[in-house]
Amino acid sequence: MNLTLSIPALLFPAISLTMLAYNARYLAIAALIRNLHASYQETGSEDVRLQVTKLRKRLSIIKNMQAVAIVSFLLAVITMFLIYIDITFWANLVFAVSLVALMTSLILSLIEVQLSTKALSIQLKDMEQ
Repeated sequence: MNLTLSIPALLFPAISLTMLAYNARYLAIAALIRNLHASYQETGSEDVRLQVTKLRKRLSIIKNMQAVAIVSFLLAVITMFLIYIDITFWANLVFAVSLVALMTSLILSLIEVQLSTKALSIQLKDMEQ
């Protein structure tokens, strides 16, 4: 396959939209942690402390999702530069690494969604009793 400038450029909108979604998740969890922290300061509840601990893990995953997506974006830009200066072998290699980084970011996103769903079902189960 012949790698052209337009192929890595196709990743730009995908990575940008992914980063927007990741930022929205981050901001929502950060706001929730702030609210739970205030609640913990008032009550000292062990349940609230455990929720904050789980949310901290999710924040860590989201931070890693964002970092790997940024690396993917940067590698796509480097690929375009390498194509521009006609270094095809390295352009192909860097683009492959960019795709792997994007896949890693998406896998981390899947893991974070699973954790989020699990936390919500535990909370809903508590309400149903």
